[in-house]
Amino acid sequence: MDKKTEIRNDWTKEEIEEIYHQPLLELIYKAATVHREWHNPEEVQMSTLLSIKTGGCTEDCSYCGQAARYHTNIKVQALLPTETVIAHAQKAKDNGSSRFCMAAAWREVRNNRDFDRVIDMVKGVNDLGLEVCCTLGMLTEDQAIRLQEAGLYAYNHNLDTSEQYYEEIISTRTFDNRINTINNVRKVGITVCSGGIIGLGESHKDRISMLLTLATMPKHPESVPINALARVAGTPLENNEKTDTWEMVRMIATARIVMPSSMVRLSAGRIEMTEFEQGWCFMAGANSIFTGERETLLVTPNPGVSEDMQMLQTLGLKPMKRETEKVMDQFETWKTSLV
Repeated sequence: MDKKTEIRNDWTKEEIEEIYHQPLLELIYKAATVHREWHNPEEVQMSTLLSIKTGGCTEDCSYCGQAARYHTNIKVQALLPTETVIAHAQKAKDNGSSRFCMAAAWREVRNNRDFDRVIDMVKGVNDLGLEVCCTLGMLTEDQAIRLQEAGLYAYNHNLDTSEQYYEEIISTRTFDNRINTINNVRKVGITVCSGGIIGLGESHKDRISMLLTLATMPKHPESVPINALARVAGTPLENNEKTDTWEMVRMIATARIVMPSSMVRLSAGRIEMTEFEQGWCFMAGANSIFTGERETLLVTPNPGVSEDMQMLQTLGLKPMKRETEKVMDQFETWKTSLV
């Protein structure tokens, strides 16, 4: 299909405000149109996220139950054995995931044995033919080079919220720290996964500002997760109100319009959404989800594989194939044409 919507990196705040504040159904219609220009609307990328090191983090992110300073029910878990991680990745592949994400509750990557083990994990998952993603905290350019050489496909480092509201949520690092890590990842050729969370107490202006930062990067993040706050007991934000689904839809639709080629991921918060609500998110341009065993999305509940597959079937959607599978399909089609 001819692509009609250009990719722009020069968006203004006023332009994004105008898009964001449109009447909701008009916004969804426009986002769905852009989505069909750039993506197969029948496909959803299935990603699996595994916490390879849980809890005990020195950061003070107000939304996160893994911060050591908060008293939550999350148990601290040391870095998992490499063999265990590879087994989880194989199961994820068998269940239809094309991307496997590994998360460690670290403030930053340190050059030590644990990082050496993560490098081995990246190599092992890459050998399975999966897109490998990591989220390990702040990262230097040299560390990013090591991950890239091991076969890392993507690095997740969310902005979380706007630059203006950032200090209200986190005081142990700065917004610029986030940008620096994203720049280090981009320099070495690893794709970027970066989005944010709504429901932190931020304003609509903060949400627009966060999207503006992402949409005016020299290259848009290849993946943009939109998360609804998961209210974890024991954290400063545990009593925040549940994020309204229409707010998620509005955010997803705006992200789809201003970053048309990016994968927009419906991330945390799905467990509290009905199929109807998730369907609206897909209609608005979301084309990626986290799925897996009904364990956790890091430390918050996540729908199980069977539930997700049933939902996709109901909505007429199907899991996106891995690039290697697409190549094989093309090869089989070519062989058939020769007969």
